[in-house]
Amino acid sequence: MLFGSVVLIMGLNLTLNLYAARSNLRKENVNNMKLTAMQIAVSVEQSSYSSIYVQRIIAENLRRTSILAAEELDPDINNVTAERLETLASKYGVSNISLLVKTDDDIVVAKSSDPKELGLSTKGWGFWYEAFQDLLAVRPVSVGQGESMEHFWSGPFEYSTSNPEFIEKWGYYYDGTANYIIDPYIRSTAVSDYVKIMQPDEIVRRSQEVNPALLEITGFNPQTFGSSTMASDGSDSANTKLRNRPIKYGSYVFGDIEKDKAAIGQALNSREPVTLDLKLRGKKVLKSYIPVSNPGSEPYVIGVVMDYFVISSVIRTELIHNLLISGLLLILFLICSYVLAGILTRPIQAILAKVNDVARGKFEPPLEVKNRDELSQLAQRINAMSSNLLQHTNRLGQTLEENRAVKEHLESVINGTSDAIHTVDMEGRITSINKAFEGLFGWGPADVAEQLQQFVPEDLQEQEQERLKQLKDGAVLPPVETLRLKQDGSAVEVSVSSSVIRDEDGLPKAFVHVSRDITERNRMEELLRRSEKLTTVGQLAAGVAHEIRNPLTTLRGFLQLQQEKQLLVPLHVKLMLSELERINMIVSEFLILAKPQAVHFQLKDVRDILKDVTSLLGSQAHLFSIEFESNFADTPAWVHCEENQLKQVFINIVKNAMEAMPQGGKITLVQKNIGDTIWIEISDEGEGIPEDILPKLGEPFFTNKETGTGLGLMISQRIIQAHKGLLEIYSDYGHGTTVAIKLPAAGEKLDVPKQTEAE
Repeated sequence: MLFGSVVLIMGLNLTLNLYAARSNLRKENVNNMKLTAMQIAVSVEQSSYSSIYVQRIIAENLRRTSILAAEELDPDINNVTAERLETLASKYGVSNISLLVKTDDDIVVAKSSDPKELGLSTKGWGFWYEAFQDLLAVRPVSVGQGESMEHFWSGPFEYSTSNPEFIEKWGYYYDGTANYIIDPYIRSTAVSDYVKIMQPDEIVRRSQEVNPALLEITGFNPQTFGSSTMASDGSDSANTKLRNRPIKYGSYVFGDIEKDKAAIGQALNSREPVTLDLKLRGKKVLKSYIPVSNPGSEPYVIGVVMDYFVISSVIRTELIHNLLISGLLLILFLICSYVLAGILTRPIQAILAKVNDVARGKFEPPLEVKNRDELSQLAQRINAMSSNLLQHTNRLGQTLEENRAVKEHLESVINGTSDAIHTVDMEGRITSINKAFEGLFGWGPADVAEQLQQFVPEDLQEQEQERLKQLKDGAVLPPVETLRLKQDGSAVEVSVSSSVIRDEDGLPKAFVHVSRDITERNRMEELLRRSEKLTTVGQLAAGVAHEIRNPLTTLRGFLQLQQEKQLLVPLHVKLMLSELERINMIVSEFLILAKPQAVHFQLKDVRDILKDVTSLLGSQAHLFSIEFESNFADTPAWVHCEENQLKQVFINIVKNAMEAMPQGGKITLVQKNIGDTIWIEISDEGEGIPEDILPKLGEPFFTNKETGTGLGLMISQRIIQAHKGLLEIYSDYGHGTTVAIKLPAAGEKLDVPKQTEAE
């Protein structure tokens, strides 16, 4: 044990030393890579200053050429020929001259001394296109790139669109006297060679020669690097210009596009170097991404790849030295340990023999203690432990007898209760039942295991398995009212309370089910519901009779009038049809309320139902200058519901809101997920509802609308209650009304029927 501890300590010390050495070497190499990147960045910045000066000189020459050409060219492009442009280009020492004109949605090359330029579109050229628009508007060019002068702008060095192998310098002149932009430009190998000389590739090459461990140096363009058109070697068929190439300079051999793109973004966001340990092309490398910001240009990232061999070779040498020293120390420790072992083992052997006796249950005689050293103190503690174990063993015997008596008492209580109790193991076998279980279901202890599959009805097997799964997961479930089968196959209505029994480790080992016969209770509740329903229907019938009497009186009066005059009046017929339609609407809503149709509960997203309602009523809302504003949660809002019934509720509420705003306005629909509740709010900007009317809303045939029946809101409340939800109305008179609906989320175990038939 002691030897192992020493080896462990030496191993930890060796590991810490190697880790510190590796960390220091890594930090030193990262600093070197950062220094190299900064040197290249400074070179790029210096080259940029030189390039700006050269471009300015060329731009001034191109502007003078443009002014001279404008004096000789006809202001109407239709009178200018390609031969004339070619003559002027040769005369003023430029490669070519093109003329650009504005179309309905583009600026294109209409005439040119170079046939390849004809028809080129500039709409996708970015800031070039913006500069052309400024020139045509006879205003100063607003883009920051290139050189801007009076009536003139010159773009930076760039690869030619019509001749991609050349780097060119363009100038664009427009003073408003002609119907075209004059575009003289220079195309030569001298320009291309100059631009390439200005690139830092030579510094990159020399840096790698000085430090062979630098495998690669790359200038990354964050705007286009990693695009869908970029190849694995860094080339990009879609981004070929100097300004948008993914690789600004250097090579891209040691690359992993996905990891490089993520590291580049991290370096730019943090403005700090990012260093990764990677394995690329079969080599373990250290790759550092250094963000660079030069004045007047977009920030970019320099990637430096260093061979990890520089670090690993130093660590390997350090490891060999440390192993040699550790080996010598370990040998010395073994020699000293062997000498001490002989002195210490004799009393330990006696202690070990005593411990073995205690393990076999032999607590006497105690160890003989002669000294006061640590081993003697240990022997004294073992003697005390043996004495305590002897006392505890005697107490355990007494406790065992007490537990046996408690068990017999509990069994008598369980067998004496009127509720049926049975336990089920994790394999689904019934392991015990009480007397009440035998009396309720008819099974005895001998045959209950064989009849287990017949105990739970087949159509409830899936529901029962789901309850057991939730219990195993730690859920505390309320009693559930369900059906169970007796031994003779008949069903009995029971209320079942279930709980899980767990072992010492907290793992489930069995389930306890307590069943209570609720057949008689359900029968009484059904009688009460029928009585309450008859009372409600009677009240509604009286209201329906009152509501129908008024339109019937109108119909009778019109019919008598037409009978007396012997004349059919179209206006009277229209009014009578309207009254008949009102009677039909009242009777239909009454039938829906008194006798609902069969419904099927399904799992639906409330957001989709609300979107369907707003889509359905969108055209009608538009006619009345009403707009919908929806604010729904980003996460799904699943509920168990009958979709058509919920649509009926939402349509009723939204139409009420529309009718409350005859002059137009906004209806706001808000949906939130709050805990286990789905919250829906529908608000309007109408006049609102007086405080004295609010408590009466929902009563049959009470309405504040001229054509309303008062049944719509009552039906809506019945539907929401059937969905275990709550419907509330809030109103600020003069400012609008809000209807709030709360529904239980589908995560709860809802006690809703799969199908509700009309009674």
